[in-house]
Amino acid sequence: MLKVAFNIALFSYLGASIGYFGNLLYRKRWVSVATTSLMGLGLVAHTALMGIRSSQTGHGPYTTAFEIAMFFSWIIVVVYILTELKFKIQDLGAFVIPLVFLILLYSAFLSREVVTQETGSVLWMTLHRTLSILGYGAFAIAFAAALMYLIQENQVKSKKLGMMYFRMPSLEVLDKLLDRVIAFGFPLFTLGFVSGSIWNTKVKHDFFSWNLEKTWPLIVVWGVYGVVYFGRMTVGIRGKKAAQGAILGFVLIIVAYFIHV
Repeated sequence: MLKVAFNIALFSYLGASIGYFGNLLYRKRWVSVATTSLMGLGLVAHTALMGIRSSQTGHGPYTTAFEIAMFFSWIIVVVYILTELKFKIQDLGAFVIPLVFLILLYSAFLSREVVTQETGSVLWMTLHRTLSILGYGAFAIAFAAALMYLIQENQVKSKKLGMMYFRMPSLEVLDKLLDRVIAFGFPLFTLGFVSGSIWNTKVKHDFFSWNLEKTWPLIVVWGVYGVVYFGRMTVGIRGKKAAQGAILGFVLIIVAYFIHV
């Protein structure tokens, strides 16, 4: 059942990725409906996948590299759906769902060996990983919005307004979206960081680990998004600079993932 659910989710997201790009280019009603249906099917199968995995391991999907990739990609879809409901920007899916597909595809090459959950406080471990990955999910949406912003901004500056310009949201709308999702994700990521430090004390480690591989990549990620988050409120960092910060931050998240996990 695990393999069946995984394959349904993976190929549904692949079909949805193609559909979102098709809808961005051709604006056909049936393409939009089919794409939304495929994404919904993928999410249902993805949710079932996590449930099956959790029943096999006896804990949440956030211990091994496979589980974290699976959980991370699921969170991105959930945050995307909430974002689409709020902002009505379906074209964002053309930049988000392919990312989900790639993360899930990557997880297919990871070991699915069941690993016993770490000792210590289960509550703090769960809070740490859930809050952190929720923050990552919001940052993934910010990454997609930032890509869209830079594409639009480049078209405006070059004065070559192609079809994409008229079909994607305005720079103002994208900048607002970028602001909202970072304002949502940054506090969650910060709480995840703090709860991770508390978890350290529960398993008899120092409150703050100076481990170069485990801690410093996350500090750099926190710093980049902190500059965008606080800079927007204090010195007016927005527009292109905020978009570039969101892209840099997400690239660093991917690097941190490979180092940390």
